[in-house]
Amino acid sequence: MRSDYHPSAGDLQLVAVLHALADPIRLSVIRQVADGEPHACGTIITSLTPSAMTRHFRILRESGLVRTEPHGTSKFLTLRREDLDARFPGLLDSVLRVSGEG
Repeated sequence: MRSDYHPSAGDLQLVAVLHALADPIRLSVIRQVADGEPHACGTIITSLTPSAMTRHFRILRESGLVRTEPHGTSKFLTLRREDLDARFPGLLDSVLRVSGEG
């Protein structure tokens, strides 16, 4: 089984993070996982099918916003808050503070 790519904290790129956050679906995912707890991908509330969400989860993971960890047949998402706050201080707080009006 191949491992999913996660950039190291030092390799996080602002352009990739902002691109990932610019999509309303992905921004909704970040808001849902902002509590710091692991969330099974299947429990993320969205209007899209699970197969359609695969691309969004990959973009979030490859940008460095989330970490995915396999647990049995599921994958769990966690927000990489510490890495993001260290690399881009205040960015997540600003993004999460804005209302969900898209």
